[in-house]
Amino acid sequence: MAKQFPALTEDHRRFIKDQHMFFSGSAGPSGRVNISPKGTDSLRIMGKNRILWMNLTGSGNETAGHLKQDPRRTLMWCSFTGRPLILRCYGTAETYHPRDEGWDSRAAEFPAHRSARQIYDMTVDMVQTSCGYAVPFMDFVRDRETMQSWVDGKSDEDLRQYWRDKNTRTLDGHETGIPV
Repeated sequence: MAKQFPALTEDHRRFIKDQHMFFSGSAGPSGRVNISPKGTDSLRIMGKNRILWMNLTGSGNETAGHLKQDPRRTLMWCSFTGRPLILRCYGTAETYHPRDEGWDSRAAEFPAHRSARQIYDMTVDMVQTSCGYAVPFMDFVRDRETMQSWVDGKSDEDLRQYWRDKNTRTLDGHETGIPV
């Protein structure tokens, strides 16, 4: 049975910290809905109603484009080990780019990463837990090194060119606001 909460509890925070990945969901007022798996050391719980997430370079940039149109955002964690639980945070988010005032203070919360495109600052207005009884057990082996190896093989200009080629528009053709 699903339960709703107005904010993250300490138990929720511990659960989130124990997970190796999460899913980000976003959508504009029309067009495609995006759900994206995320990993690495890219998420910080800043309080009972605030989460920061550093978005690294990827093959698309849907969340940024969606948030320019509609600030709604959902994050989800599933337990693949231990107790069966699914946790979702619903709310709104603001996007910060390296050029924006407020970037430096938010970026200081994370390890430096050359391919950081955005930081999303999410205000959580509802937390929901559900059973997760049908989520399979899976073992965590290790984080992938593929992303870091790819970034290490690129110059800063190569990364910006990749952003220009792959990250300036959503699948539906909307601007993402990424600085190029």
